[in-house]
Amino acid sequence: MKRLCQTGLNLLFDGLFLAFSLVGIPVLALFVACLSPFLSRRQVLRRVRRAISWYGKVVIFVLPFPWIRIRYRDFGKGDGPGPFLYVCNHRSSSDPFMMACLPGECVQVVNIWPFRLPALGVAAKLAGYLSVREMAPEVFMSRAAALLEEGVSIIAFPEGTRARGREMGPFHGTVFRVALATRAAIVPICISGTESRPPRGSLHLEPGVITIHRLPAVRWEDYRDLNPFQLKNEVRDIIARELAVMEDGR
Repeated sequence: MKRLCQTGLNLLFDGLFLAFSLVGIPVLALFVACLSPFLSRRQVLRRVRRAISWYGKVVIFVLPFPWIRIRYRDFGKGDGPGPFLYVCNHRSSSDPFMMACLPGECVQVVNIWPFRLPALGVAAKLAGYLSVREMAPEVFMSRAAALLEEGVSIIAFPEGTRARGREMGPFHGTVFRVALATRAAIVPICISGTESRPPRGSLHLEPGVITIHRLPAVRWEDYRDLNPFQLKNEVRDIIARELAVMEDGR
């Protein structure tokens, strides 16, 4: 019976997600298109990114509620407006959607496959998301630095692929070289609960709670003496310690 109920909930969510996407994406696209003749390119980009954030908020907070609930806690309220390099652990294909919790104007560092998604891939390209595997390192560094200079935060999942369980994989160093080159503040993001929403190799969503903690920023003054290898491991350890506290007793 429990399995049957979960299947029904998944069918309901899938239907709501499809219906909202079929309506919401064109409406948001039309909203941006109607404004674009009166705005600069920079202002259009800002609104495209804002529209993606609105879409993501509905997907994570509204459509699956109350079966899946999101608990977001911000421990860095004194960090200022940014921009930041958000560094996240990665357990699920749903993690990029969870980033709608984050404030401000953001772009994500992604692999190739998100750009191949219908509609969402087009939106990601228009928003200037960074396809790390399709860029030469110097091009990635240049574009990332330009975004930060414009006040746009960058969201990265430095494991590169979702973990097979709760244990994080090793971090790649690319985003940390960006941090050292730009002196940007690094904000660790801890995501717990997405490992079964959906599980690896499945589209089945289990009811429950997803918890996201935004930790205080690691400033240039805190990491200036570290090399990329040391910095990535330091940030990984910060995230691992917080996840251990979040999941204590589970």
